[in-house]
Amino acid sequence: MRGLGLKLALLRIAMILCVCKATSSLHPLILVPGSGGNQLEARLTTGYKPSGLFCGRFYPIFKDKEGWFRLWFDPSVLLAPFTKCFNQRMMLYYDPDLDDYRNAPGVETRVPEFGSTNSLLYLNPNLKRLTAYMAPLVKFLEEIGYVSGETMFGAPYDFRYGLAAEGHPSHVGSKFLQDLKDLIEKASASNGGKPVILLSHSLGGLYVLQLLNRNPPSWRRRFIKHFIALSAPWAGTVQEMLTFASGSSLGVPLVDPLLVRGEQRSSVSNLWLMPSPKLFGPGKALVITPNKAYSAHDIPEFLNDIGYPEGVIPYISRILPMTESLAAPNVGLTCIFGTGVKTPETLLYAKAGFDKQPEAVYEDGDGTVNLESLSALESLWAFEKNQSLKVIRMSGISHTSILEISAALDAIIAEISSINSKAQAEVSF
Repeated sequence: MRGLGLKLALLRIAMILCVCKATSSLHPLILVPGSGGNQLEARLTTGYKPSGLFCGRFYPIFKDKEGWFRLWFDPSVLLAPFTKCFNQRMMLYYDPDLDDYRNAPGVETRVPEFGSTNSLLYLNPNLKRLTAYMAPLVKFLEEIGYVSGETMFGAPYDFRYGLAAEGHPSHVGSKFLQDLKDLIEKASASNGGKPVILLSHSLGGLYVLQLLNRNPPSWRRRFIKHFIALSAPWAGTVQEMLTFASGSSLGVPLVDPLLVRGEQRSSVSNLWLMPSPKLFGPGKALVITPNKAYSAHDIPEFLNDIGYPEGVIPYISRILPMTESLAAPNVGLTCIFGTGVKTPETLLYAKAGFDKQPEAVYEDGDGTVNLESLSALESLWAFEKNQSLKVIRMSGISHTSILEISAALDAIIAEISSINSKAQAEVSF
């Protein structure tokens, strides 16, 4: 690993020295973040009914002149009374008549700065040291000549909503796919018609794959140069079952998982990230209680038993068909992910039930996503003759540190530079 790191560092120095004088050869690049890597703003209307004394429309005190304030990430979520406010304002509700999801009554939301990388740098720009997200990656990209707003763009989204299978509406998620498609075409047009490199992290990879497969091959050939997916949970993750059963603090200190469990259950994207029956077989118990064991094939029953029966129909009708169909887009794809980090394989619940955090049995993965899911495309697309797939495994790199550690960033930059170099060689030839 140490030798590989040195080689990558030397390669990076060489790239900085030579590529900075040849930025015209760069293909435009669009960054698509993971779930928690998006910023989210909210505004309360007269239809908002606070859940408690601390959650009135006066909170938070600091808003812009139109009433918008930061919903994610805001440090007040660390304090229990305000954690409850956060939970209420983040909630989504499924409308069976519309077969779609909507915000909580009286809550409007928006994603800031679509098209720019600014909102991807930090979860909260006022807490840069504590909430850095894609800032290190963007810095490395700038060193090889990428310029935000010219050759490098960002595609943030409302990470709660997700998408739905064909035949089911998904207003917010579908609008994001259309906005992303428009951004791709504009980025290409403003860079001499060059096709675009898409670089995703985590959940962003699932969105990109859906975008590619929902557009015709002719569009993909014209506008997509390559797709690089970092830490993509192609077949979901066992940890998501923990989120639904007991809530997850997401590593944020002082947060009681039970106080945010409601909004986490309501998130469509979390339902999308449940372990897929396509990869996790019926004989593999993922959750074990004193009375029952659940595999990925038992998720409807699991949702009902944890006290979330309202999730069963959306899961079966909207989510499951998507997870069972991971078609190859016939676009060059590189998967980069970490291994060798202990990752929950099986959750063991005691008699106290789902309100208590479980013990866990661990297996290989990146600390968040199981190796079966990270490497799923290797087996699923093994016989796809028209699909180019490259896999880069990085030992000891976690789900989030892939955007922080120099060795991982060097590998990402090397892959992007290789794609640009090959494209330039093809033009020269």
